[in-house]
Amino acid sequence: MITAEEATRLILAHPAQWGNMEVSLSNALGQVLAAPIRADRDFPPFTRVSMDGIAIDFDSFARGQRLYPIQGTQAAGMPPLRLETPGKCIEVMTGAILPDGTDTVIRYEDLDIQGGEARIAIDDIRKGQNAHLRGIDRLKGDEIVPSGVRIGPAEIGVAATVGMTTLHVKKRPRIVVIATGDELVPVNAQPEPFQIRTSNIYALQGLFRSWQLEADLLHIIDTRTEIVEKLGACLKEYDVLVLSGGVSAGKFDFIPAVLNELGVEQVFHKVQQRPGKPFWFGVAPGKTVFALPGNPVSSFVGAIRYVQPWLRAQLGLPARQPLYAVLEEDFTFSPSLTYFLQVKLRSTPDGRLSAQPESGKGSGDLANLTQADGFLELPKDQKEFAAGSSYPLWLYRPLSL
Repeated sequence: MITAEEATRLILAHPAQWGNMEVSLSNALGQVLAAPIRADRDFPPFTRVSMDGIAIDFDSFARGQRLYPIQGTQAAGMPPLRLETPGKCIEVMTGAILPDGTDTVIRYEDLDIQGGEARIAIDDIRKGQNAHLRGIDRLKGDEIVPSGVRIGPAEIGVAATVGMTTLHVKKRPRIVVIATGDELVPVNAQPEPFQIRTSNIYALQGLFRSWQLEADLLHIIDTRTEIVEKLGACLKEYDVLVLSGGVSAGKFDFIPAVLNELGVEQVFHKVQQRPGKPFWFGVAPGKTVFALPGNPVSSFVGAIRYVQPWLRAQLGLPARQPLYAVLEEDFTFSPSLTYFLQVKLRSTPDGRLSAQPESGKGSGDLANLTQADGFLELPKDQKEFAAGSSYPLWLYRPLSL
């Protein structure tokens, strides 16, 4: 068996490429940029008024002038007006271009306007105030958003303002989540006392969707012939296969042998951890297979701890910085295995993220996942974990890739 750290290293050492594609701006949310967004002109493209008020030539104010005849009004979207004489002013609206011949804006709150004249009521005026200079944010050609960024509302707004109707993005992989086992029946079926409804693949599909990826679902019974047939078909159709079940040492755990028969090279099988020890990982040309144990918490841990970081790397997203949380109470775990402890999180007034153990009743306790927010990764070389000590945290609520 290998360690969790070695498993991570080996998984990340097997990259995959799915290419790029163009998507419309309205369909870009959640995609990953494959090419940077650059400014098509200066940002802002003109010196922009940032407060409603009047625009003046500051030198007139510096000479002591306080009363200004109003020459006209500069509204947003109008071509620039020109100040006829330095002793006059132009009313200006937020978002308008700064009129030619002016350099300073005084807001309405600091004015007394009567009879077509504006009197400045304060002395604290700075040259250039309330005027957002052309090009001060970005210059034409500057990179605004680099490649490898997940597109959110802000990125969509930037793309729109530089005139991009389509964006070059990373293709998402074709993913299938597969459940194995004769004990499984459809969700809408009434199970016999010796059966359970298929649930793991729906939980895993939910994880993928929370990471803004889609995954198809499949159930395969524990018959070697069917496993060979259906896994062979999936290897032709999908880029990533995520299995739940059939990878342990049972008489009907055919998955590792069948994958080998189908040309999938085993990279490792079994990791020194709990839950999720029987985890199997393998690759074939253009295909990546994560075969997770069938117990629901084991599958959940495996997807969050191993599948998610690998997917981020393949999509060009940066590795997440480790997030840590502090144990609220002492915890003991004797086996020399990395342990993924389910925890409920709360934020403390001193700025810490505090983790309350919600260990549940083992890797089959699916319901306990609803009580927790994530897993603390406890190192295998310890048995006693003291309250107040901090450990890496793997969040699944809230979820993002």
